Amino acid sequence: MASLTLAAVCPAIAAPGPLPAVTHAVAIELVLALVLGLIIGYLLAYRPRPHSGTAPEGLTRVSTELPVSPPAPGALSAVAAEAALEPGCDVYQDMLESVGEVIFRTDELGRLIYLNGAWHKLSGHTVQSSLGKPMFEFLHPDDRVRARQLFQDLTTGASDDCECEFRLRTRSGEIRWVEVTARRARDAGLAEAALTGTVDDISARKVSELTLRNLNQELEARVRLRTAELETSNRELEAFSYSVSHDLRAPLRAIDGFARILEEELKEGDQAQASAHLARIRKATARMAQLIDALINLALLTRQPLQKETFDLSRVASQIADELHAEEPDRKVSIEITQGLTVTADQALIYAMLDNLLRNAWKFTAEREHARIALKAERIGERRVFCIEDNGSGFDMEHAGNLFRAFYRLHNSDSYPGTGIGLATVQRIVHRHDGSIWAESRSGEGARFLFTLGQ
Repeated sequence: MASLTLAAVCPAIAAPGPLPAVTHAVAIELVLALVLGLIIGYLLAYRPRPHSGTAPEGLTRVSTELPVSPPAPGALSAVAAEAALEPGCDVYQDMLESVGEVIFRTDELGRLIYLNGAWHKLSGHTVQSSLGKPMFEFLHPDDRVRARQLFQDLTTGASDDCECEFRLRTRSGEIRWVEVTARRARDAGLAEAALTGTVDDISARKVSELTLRNLNQELEARVRLRTAELETSNRELEAFSYSVSHDLRAPLRAIDGFARILEEELKEGDQAQASAHLARIRKATARMAQLIDALINLALLTRQPLQKETFDLSRVASQIADELHAEEPDRKVSIEITQGLTVTADQALIYAMLDNLLRNAWKFTAEREHARIALKAERIGERRVFCIEDNGSGFDMEHAGNLFRAFYRLHNSDSYPGTGIGLATVQRIVHRHDGSIWAESRSGEGARFLFTLGQ
């Protein structure tokens, strides 16, 4: 390589043949040129090898790279984000379309000027067909007036924001519950009161809330029913206690008293008096048996399950009227029954109820020469009310509060016999059908018993 460099620098020296005569200055220049050529040749022949992690043996690798300062944390990402979120950027639009809630914006007239793709999934309406229309037009008709007023309050500045629940009617006619959150757009002044907000589908939540509300209402209804049954049971227990202490003890006292007298008279041989006492004992025994049967029947009404069916109430009343006429054919009683009265109830219990009421009217019209009993229906407000009226002896309304108490009697048992439990039975049957019963009367002017049978 040295010879090549020398030939390149000074062809005259490298050429064969006798050396020409040169001066001392020329010799020095030739030597310097030779040294310079060697240095340039060495530099051109050397190339730095790729770094393999270990320097060749005998050499120390010197880095020729200049140190570079690392970028500030977040500087590059902030610049990229700023460029990505510029208006009209595809990344910004993709972000809006990826949101699961409906994002909307209106102009100053309340018309929709932007909707993301979630609107089509929720409502079934396309975005293009919905733009230019007010948001409240897509709501249930019953919610539109309220929604229009709320949006108007936002546009006029009467309120800052709203978060309300509405019913949205989809393109297929389905009703879905939505939660609309809206506020005045920040870049809009009073002159251009645009709105922006979201629409979220909350149908599943509303179904859960309504189901829970129905369960609570059903539970409250059951509690009220059980409370009413408990109160009724307490009243019956009080009536039973009164009956045991008074009504049932009276026949027992009579039996015991006349049995003692009979025992003494049999010793004296008075057969006539003994027979009379035995008759009184049998009468007291029959009276006690009637009271016991009445108590048992009243208790059964509490536990007997209802078997509701639709039947003709007029036909049932006619059967009872025929039985009453057959039992006392000599009595002339006019019984007027309105035809076509149908009800949905437990037929066996309703038969017992009508039997008690009609027999009660039959009994208290015994002193009337032209007795009259009627069954009819009236419309009071929105309720259908049945009425059994008579022209019998009636009663004083001051005692009406005790009328349906068991064993409570408003008349003398000698004049009007009975157990005193018939009207208590009637009230229990009516209450079991979710109805109510009350009476209207004047002493000597007959009575009216009015009752309802639930819905």
